[in-house]
Amino acid sequence: MSDNTFEKKYHYGVVKRAIEAVDAAGGVPLALEDLAREVQMSPAHLQRLFSGWVGVSPKRYQQYLTLDHAKTLLKNNFTTLAVAHETGLSGSGRLHDLFLRWEAMSPGEFAKKGAGLTIYTGWFESPFGPCLAMGTDKGLCGMGFSDEMGTQATYDDLHRRWPFANFIEEPARIQRWVTAALEQSGQASLHLIGAPFQIKVWEALLNVPSGQVTTYSEIAGRIGSPRAVRAVGTAVGRNPVSWLIPCHRALRKSGGLGGYHWGLPVKRAMLAYETAQSERAVS
Repeated sequence: MSDNTFEKKYHYGVVKRAIEAVDAAGGVPLALEDLAREVQMSPAHLQRLFSGWVGVSPKRYQQYLTLDHAKTLLKNNFTTLAVAHETGLSGSGRLHDLFLRWEAMSPGEFAKKGAGLTIYTGWFESPFGPCLAMGTDKGLCGMGFSDEMGTQATYDDLHRRWPFANFIEEPARIQRWVTAALEQSGQASLHLIGAPFQIKVWEALLNVPSGQVTTYSEIAGRIGSPRAVRAVGTAVGRNPVSWLIPCHRALRKSGGLGGYHWGLPVKRAMLAYETAQSERAVS
């Protein structure tokens, strides 16, 4: 394990403990010394870790981890998808310098459930814990996070989406796309494997800029099915390429987090991370 890989894993472990500490405090802000005690490190070390990881202080980051943060995002960072699409905020316009190419399987190919398809797999460390990535020769088709679910359950979850595919553990074949996705820099390719309705929803998600959020009802309206809010929520939850297709940026109209396939602590960490990155980018 490289020093950088170990560092990412260690940092997320601290973030996870911080989320638990913030929740246990019941909405009462924790002083730096108290939060440091909860995550079992010195205040100075905690200050350096958070500031180095996301560019903000532990006090500021703690605000992003609160349960009310989603409502604040919805109030101040809401994206109208029609405007986002027209102004080109997807693809190369997302935060940092990620250039994203994607194509989707035809409905007939999707119906084959992966038959005749070779999918390469590999485990990678991410800012949000261990990440399972899967991809074809055309691009990434799956990204899942195992911190809450466990490694075997995460693998089984993605595997059963395309049960007749030929799976080969070969991380090097997809390394460049995974690195670009996690670092939000460079070029990544996507190979979307889903039903036509799902792909419409995932395409809409790609238009939500980093650091901003949208709602299930906004997505439903954008894809021309304003009454299909529940179906949109299901499609968001079935997104196989988490983080890169940012389903974590979809919230309930009330400002609630909604669900997250890989666990709500991971979703909260992702939203907090992106908010901090956005704040650092404009400072």
